[in-house]
Parts: sequence; C-alpha cells; structure tokens
Amino acid sequence: MTAQLSRVTEFLDHPYDEVIDVRSPAEFAEDRIPGAINLPVLSNEERARVGTIYKQVAPFEARKIGAALVAANAARHIEGPLADRPYRWRPLVHCWRGGQRSGSFASILSQIGWRAEVLEGGYKAWRRAVTEMLYDTPLPHRLVLLDGYTGTAKTALLPLLEARGVQVVDLEGLARHRGSLLGAMAGGQPAQKGFESALAAAFARLDPARPVLVEAESSKVGDLILPPSVWAQMGEAPRIEIRAPIEARAKFLASAYADVSADRARLAALLDQLRRIRGHEVVERWQGLLSEGRHVALAEALMVDHYDPSYSRSRAAHDRPLLAAVEAETLDAPGLERAADAVVQALDHLPASGRAQGET
Repeated sequence: MTAQLSRVTEFLDHPYDEVIDVRSPAEFAEDRIPGAINLPVLSNEERARVGTIYKQVAPFEARKIGAALVAANAARHIEGPLADRPYRWRPLVHCWRGGQRSGSFASILSQIGWRAEVLEGGYKAWRRAVTEMLYDTPLPHRLVLLDGYTGTAKTALLPLLEARGVQVVDLEGLARHRGSLLGAMAGGQPAQKGFESALAAAFARLDPARPVLVEAESSKVGDLILPPSVWAQMGEAPRIEIRAPIEARAKFLASAYADVSADRARLAALLDQLRRIRGHEVVERWQGLLSEGRHVALAEALMVDHYDPSYSRSRAAHDRPLLAAVEAETLDAPGLERAADAVVQALDHLPASGRAQGET
C-alpha cells in the first residue's frame, strides 16, 4: 500500500508507528523527515556502484545487483534493529521518490506480516511540503524580534521565555551557529535542506494566532540562508530591544564564548580575518589582549570596535518598529530572569495587528 502526505503538519502528525528512511546514510545526513530512522538498503558505496552500472553497463544488470544488495541489507535490519517489532507494527517506508528501494523493503516487511506502507513520492514529497511552506506561501505566524547589541544575552533568554509560555524559534540553535565570525559551534552546521526541515517543523508546531519570538538575525546565520517566508516576516516584525551596560555585556560575552577563547590559536586566526575591515592597529590591540588572557577586556574591545558599529549600520538599513526596550542592569542569572519577565510583559502589550507604533 502507498500513503499520501502533502503538508508539513501531516508529516509531523502521521499515524504510523515509525518512519523508515531506506536511503543511503549520505542522503539521510543531508536531510530527513523529522523523527525518521535510517535503515539503508544500499550503503553510500553500494548506491554509487549500482548507479555506475546502470549508466555504464545496463539497467538490467544494475537492478539485478541492486536487488541482491537490498535483500542482504534488509535481512540485517530485520535480524538487528527490527528484531523486537511486534506483529501489528505499522511502519511507513520511503526512499528518494517512493521507488524501488522503498517498495522492495516494504514488500519484504509486509511478507513477514507487518503493515508496511510506502510513502508516495518519498523524501521528495517531504521536500515539496517544506518548500511550499518556506518559499511558496507567506508564513502565517506573527513574528516578534528579540533585538539588541552583541552580548545582551538574547540567545540565553530564549529558553527562559519558552519556560514562561512564550512561543520561541531558536534560529541560531537550529542553524548550530551563533551568527557571527566567532560563532561556529562544534560539529558544524547542518546542510541548508536540513536547516529548512528543522525550521519548518518548528513553525508547524506553533500556534499562528499567538506571537512567535525569534532572535533578530541577518539573512544568513553562518553559512545558512533564512528562507524567504521567514525573512519577509522578520523584515516587518516589531522588535523588543534588550539593553545592558557594556561592562555587563563584556562579562557575559566572555563567558558565552569561553569555548572559542579556550583555543587561542584559532581565535587569533579568526581575529586576523578582520584586519582588512578594522585595520592592523586595532587587530593588533585585540591580539595583545588575547595573548594576555584578558578575555573580558577583549570582549569589550570587540564590541566597541567591531560589533556595535556593525549593529548600528544594520539597524539603520533595516529599521523595524520598536515594541519595547528592556533595560537589563546585569546579565547574571537573576538579571536574565528579570529581563525575561519584562519581555513577557512587553509581548502582552503587542498590538492586535502585530505592529508597534514606532520609536519616539
């Protein structure tokens, strides 16, 4: 049997016991349906081999060899990861476009007695749903931007706000990047398609009738591009600005980026990339603070010399209406709790249209 799913919410709320992605590990690593498990019927190398035979020898030979490989891999999965599945287990199986790989595996599972179905269109059906949501139609959610200079703990506030019942989408968390030259995280960023899948799933789980708070970002987070529907909404969204003394910001930033400053050689190389923009004299001063281990002073110098001017230019180019300004005297744990309470109060005064009245 085949199953049809066409919207992101349908994929997230499917009635199946499990979604099995039989594509190769490389295909699965780039992007997948949320919650799917990977039981490849062809490895990366086997898929390449079958494809080469298909193109250079004959389709018949490729299908014959592919069938043998699929059967052998299916046997390993049945004896291994699927060994404990009960009699009435109902999996949804898919490959790239709902073709031979998923059809063959689902047929074997069905012969055992499991109620396996094949996703019509395969992974491409999921990708179409994501593209429709993020590229082809306006995002139905009302966004509010959490804004402020670098070091105002915007990312740290997001989980505190979520715990208070605010709808939040953590763009930097989904992109696995802190959104600046020094913002790379361990493990690197997901592929663009994987980022978009996570983004679509995050928005699909939220109520469009209630505001959604996202951190103010540029159109790119690291190497990843914000899809058009999200970026368009951000361009018109009101903002809540977090303000804090530069001393508090420097302490917070030094702590938040402790993993970066711990690798002095890597940080020095990153700072050198800014010589063309900020000049040799400024960067040499930064390098001196780094070599002396004065991380808080370095954080303050980076904000004064680089981040704050960049933020001011971005604000001038993308001026959005101000809903509220939250003054945070400290950015320690109690200060962040107070700031989170103030943000919630500001959201309670969001005009019905979702727009603020502008700055005064």
